[in-house]
Amino acid sequence: MSLHSLIFRWHALVLLLLTSAALAAPSATWEVAGGDDGNAKFSTLTQIHRGNVQQLKPVWSYASAKGAELFSSSELQLNPIVIDDILYGRNPLHHVFAINAETGAELWTFDPFAEEEGLLGSYMRGVTYWQHDDDQRLFFNASHNMYALNARTGKLIQGFGDKGVVDLRQGLGREPDKISVYSPSPGVIYGDLIILGSAVTEGEGAAPGDIRAYNVRSGRLVWSFHTIPHPGEFGYDTWPEGAWRSAGGANAWAGLSVDKDNGVVFVPTGSPTPDFDGSQRHGANLFGNSIIALNATTGKRIWHYQAVHHDIWDRDLSSAPTLVNITQNGKTIPALVQASKQGVLYLLDRNTGKPIFPIEEVPVPASDVPGELAYPTQPRVTLPEPFTRQAFTPDQITDISASANAYVTKLYEASQPFAYMRPIGLKPTIFFPGFYGGANWGGGSVNAATGIYFINATETTHRISIGPVQAPAGDRPGFGSFVYRKHCAGCHGVNFEGFYPYAPPLTDLAKRTNKKAAMSTIVRGKGRMMPFGNLPDHERSAVLEYLWQATDSGREQTAGSSSAHKSENETVYMFNGYADFLDDRGYPANKPPWGTLTAVNLNSGKRLWQVPLGEFPQLTAEGIPITGTRNYGGSIATASGLVFIAATPDEKLRAFDQDNGEILWEYQLPAAGYSTPSTYMINGRQYLVVVCSGGKLGTASGDQYLAFALP
Repeated sequence: MSLHSLIFRWHALVLLLLTSAALAAPSATWEVAGGDDGNAKFSTLTQIHRGNVQQLKPVWSYASAKGAELFSSSELQLNPIVIDDILYGRNPLHHVFAINAETGAELWTFDPFAEEEGLLGSYMRGVTYWQHDDDQRLFFNASHNMYALNARTGKLIQGFGDKGVVDLRQGLGREPDKISVYSPSPGVIYGDLIILGSAVTEGEGAAPGDIRAYNVRSGRLVWSFHTIPHPGEFGYDTWPEGAWRSAGGANAWAGLSVDKDNGVVFVPTGSPTPDFDGSQRHGANLFGNSIIALNATTGKRIWHYQAVHHDIWDRDLSSAPTLVNITQNGKTIPALVQASKQGVLYLLDRNTGKPIFPIEEVPVPASDVPGELAYPTQPRVTLPEPFTRQAFTPDQITDISASANAYVTKLYEASQPFAYMRPIGLKPTIFFPGFYGGANWGGGSVNAATGIYFINATETTHRISIGPVQAPAGDRPGFGSFVYRKHCAGCHGVNFEGFYPYAPPLTDLAKRTNKKAAMSTIVRGKGRMMPFGNLPDHERSAVLEYLWQATDSGREQTAGSSSAHKSENETVYMFNGYADFLDDRGYPANKPPWGTLTAVNLNSGKRLWQVPLGEFPQLTAEGIPITGTRNYGGSIATASGLVFIAATPDEKLRAFDQDNGEILWEYQLPAAGYSTPSTYMINGRQYLVVVCSGGKLGTASGDQYLAFALP
């Protein structure tokens, strides 16, 4: 063991003894989703440490849905918060609740859909707490609304917005009934403001991704920052003239971070829309795919850094950034760490937005899709060292079996050669890391004392393409097929096969429902699917009739079929749909590991260790070393040298050693924990809580909140 490790463990032991002796010490809380305003996901608690973590046992559980029937994809991506010994969370039915954080006893629940049945249920990543004297408020988002509750009673605060509710579709410069907007990540607090981003649809007609601040008492909109700049605003010239009137996206769905000492909110944005078609938005497209520092009081831009220019790959910045101080040459630097789907970390000086390690701008391939003008260069990070592989070369083709290797090799050789940031082309294109990341919404955690950052990642690939489609006029045969291909096939598949687990197959739609219910889903949204209120009535009707004919009569036509009036139709180019690149048994096409946990020293930019995260028991039984799996959710780090994370479809919660990545403890959960744990102390006892919701990656849905502590 190194001298550094011995000193660290001695220090942790001293802290442990002091903590254990202070049994009457005040509660240590987890007041913000992400642990603190800077999303560090770090706890100074040390009662649970390397020497005793094996003794952790469940001490209470809370069945949040109380036996109600759950959707098959009713995942909770939630990081619970704990304040004054009360845990606030949500259940798979979108209810909000408060429970005793020491016992799991329920205090109150609130159903946002009790009087508005049928509203869209969105992702749920947390709630937001605000307090001034005796005024304690809880904010959360459901469908297109933001709600304000009395945190002690769970009742709507009537003076906020419209009797406790603010409609997030308002104030975006578009017709509210024609756009879909919700906010899956909790807002952040600065003074008397709650600041939040949004999620929007990903095709034509999407809402703009304005960042907005509301007064916590009244619900009044205080400021907006236009991520698609208006005339006279910085970045307007990076879009076609007038794009702000109709362009969408560039939205911050993944959450925000706040530097309260300096009054700055940090915003990570996603791609402009449509996701894979930039032919009508030539230019760099600020502020898509950017980290933006805004004055938290006024919403004015301080600085920005764009990670992807003119995104045509859906490379959203997919988690709230982490704020941490790092040390270089004896100097402390206030830093921001942004994990990415590309498998790299953007490490920026948070005062200036300048990269702490050089990031080079490199030439990238052009697009072969007619009308697409891909940006000629893209940023490429070398330090910090990437936490996933950055290329899918022939030597990286899976070798878990001879048949898998042969199957993948044939498809690989029929694809475009892999290149960094190659645009999706007319010929199958290998996309690596794939759409799931790299990193996803869980982001990373950091030990604030050491500057060591922990990031979980998925390392799988996709094989995708763009294809020509004939666009008939609205009164021509084939119009319904065209509308489906344009707005639906990206998720539900060109041949209605679906994209598990995000979109169900539609092959037997006419047998499962009726036209009235299906039209309601198109208009109002359902589950993960956002409303398509932006579609004209004749387009909705055309796609519904097409689906009924195609799925009720042995597919009389396919989504790619063209009109009989082909010579009169315009040719357009569309994304052929999400397609995992898999072997002959359905495992990823690239060599393992397919899921990892990595430690990076932010001070030096060097990777310290990497271990597989997650296991396929059937492959282990075949003698294949543990491969890691796709994973969703985040980790937390503690001052005692532990990293806790669930996130995997093998339904385990694990504790890793921060020094070397060794698994020190694991527990089989009642359902997979696609969430981020929380830790806190009450009456001298440290608790660890994880949400066990499953509903993803082939795992069953669940609703339990499970708390662990030492005997």
